Amino acid sequence: MTLLVKICGLSTRETLDAALAAGADMVGFVFFPPSPRHLALETARELGRQVKQRATKVALTVDADDATLEGIVEALAPDILQLHGHETPARVAAIKRKFGREVMKALPVERAADLAPLSGYAAIADRILFDARPPKGATRPGGLGAAFDWHLLENLDLKLPFMVSGGLHGGNVADAVRVTRAGGVDVSSGVESAAGVKDIEMIRDFIRAARLSEELTVR
Repeated sequence: MTLLVKICGLSTRETLDAALAAGADMVGFVFFPPSPRHLALETARELGRQVKQRATKVALTVDADDATLEGIVEALAPDILQLHGHETPARVAAIKRKFGREVMKALPVERAADLAPLSGYAAIADRILFDARPPKGATRPGGLGAAFDWHLLENLDLKLPFMVSGGLHGGNVADAVRVTRAGGVDVSSGVESAAGVKDIEMIRDFIRAARLSEELTVR
């Protein structure tokens, strides 16, 4: 199985081009005002056109209402809606039904008990993204550079495709893949020189390291 590599929080033509040229399978765009990676709809429209079917477009939202989602879908035409808030399984199902897009639900993880809601989401979502649970008082649910204990996902019996995120970078992505056996990895702050500022060389290094980890896992 080919490892899917997602570069999230892209916001400029140059860094999007770098991710696409380096072979990213998914490119993520953030629609959440408290995030330094938040995109205006017109910028999203331009970047969406730039992708030109070279990768899967993912729109990250946090507890967005239908009107907000409608604007995002119209501007970006995403392939996947990534729900990174407190959306219930019922809300996930409603979004999937209304917008006709694949849905990836993010699940914050800190301890084993955090996996309890998994079955409810797995029955509805198309993919699951395991991310580090943000600390109390955090203004956003992800992109904070924090990792979680990947061993919590060892021997996970999940038929649904899943990805891991949270604190990943070129130096640890191989370990994350080895421990979790995830089908995909998702990075944002781990390829930035400052909050919200993607670094082209770090993007290339991460994708290179992820591909190498895939080869080592196959062996």
